[in-house]
Amino acid sequence: MTAHQGTRLLYCRAAAVALLALSLAFGGCHSRGKLKDSARMTAPNLYKAARKSLDGSDFELAVKQYEALTARYPFSDEARQARLDLIYAYYRKGENEAATDAAKQFLDENPTHPRVDYAWYVRGLIDFEHTPWAFERFFGVDMAKRPPDSLLSSITAFSTVVKDYPKSEYAHDAQRRLIYLRNRLAEYEVNVARYYVRRGAYLAAAQRAQRTIEHYDGAPSVQEALEIMSDCYGRLGLKDLQANVEKVYQANYHEGSAQGAKHRAWWHIW
Repeated sequence: MTAHQGTRLLYCRAAAVALLALSLAFGGCHSRGKLKDSARMTAPNLYKAARKSLDGSDFELAVKQYEALTARYPFSDEARQARLDLIYAYYRKGENEAATDAAKQFLDENPTHPRVDYAWYVRGLIDFEHTPWAFERFFGVDMAKRPPDSLLSSITAFSTVVKDYPKSEYAHDAQRRLIYLRNRLAEYEVNVARYYVRRGAYLAAAQRAQRTIEHYDGAPSVQEALEIMSDCYGRLGLKDLQANVEKVYQANYHEGSAQGAKHRAWWHIW
């Protein structure tokens, strides 16, 4: 590269940075202007403006407008709807904790609201996406000491949608996510059983594997749970128990019946 080309490249980069800064500044001024204008709006007009920002994916402005609406007109019909929209606005803005708090507050204050199913669904969605799994295992996190609390919370929320609001437009998706989460919980239990095997705690491993079978029958991880039980009972010299497990295993996973399922992971159901 010649000196002239290098200088030209630097000028281009500087111009790009300046253009980006100008765009951000203009966008910030534009948003501040809209927020300032909202101080003179009625509750219906302020809600319309906030909804327009939300539909336009300007979540930061939408949050501020909704918050202004609920602060200035706390007992209006628009404020109650705004509190529902805020759940989604916080969620899309990446403020999961605020979204969860908003959902809890809405559910506490509006238990008979016609959109309460939506509040439960978004609450479950937040926890659903906030549950790391594979990364914890790959980086060696001790699964026996890290119960998946957000996963359990997500299951509670989605279960509420499915059981209490079966005709909800969100019920079908909530049901599918429940299946996925159930399989993840089964995988979690098997991971804990593996952990106990590595530590030589074979009785604890067998008990954890049995728990997987009892609570998550039909999950892909059940096959490995049976394998762990058989192995652990063999190591402990409990031949009768091992023989019983082998009978169950052969009845469900005999040659040709589950060859394609042996290594099928829990995420394939989703």
